[in-house]
Amino acid sequence: MKGSFLNSHNNSTLSKSDEQWMEHALSLAQKAWDMGEVPVGAVLVRDDIILGEGWNQSISLHDPSAHAEMLAIRQAGHHEQNYRLLNCTLYVTLEPCSMCAGLLVHSRIKRVVFGAPDYKTGCVGSLMNLLSDERLNHQVDVSGGILEAQCAEMLSSFFKFRRAQKKALKKGAD
Repeated sequence: MKGSFLNSHNNSTLSKSDEQWMEHALSLAQKAWDMGEVPVGAVLVRDDIILGEGWNQSISLHDPSAHAEMLAIRQAGHHEQNYRLLNCTLYVTLEPCSMCAGLLVHSRIKRVVFGAPDYKTGCVGSLMNLLSDERLNHQVDVSGGILEAQCAEMLSSFFKFRRAQKKALKKGAD
């Protein structure tokens, strides 16, 4: 898919490590955009080492569970040969949904850092916060709004681009 968004913004007020990893997640989101997928990227890190990476691939894999977080955590589980991913931080460009929030609890992720909130399906603070629910057997630390403007703008630009494509197709069919 044509179009690019990366490297057009800079924000130096955040933690250098969090900002760097979120920039990496944004580069993974660009891969999703290039495939025609909703541009969300995720990277799972422990001690500054990447254990897994993912970007949305639900459309291309015909798999509704192929969210960026899911793919990054699956890759990390294979890498570590363990379904428990202790002391890891997941960086993701969009607030996780309920499916992905549940995955974070089950895989025992220590911390999630997200960019843009998702007011329609976000379950890490927008609609609810599954990650801090004390009724569950594991809670996940949450930091939100890291490079929020860049993450939100990438998503907005993508959907604007898609609407323009659909409008052009419709106009061409007339």
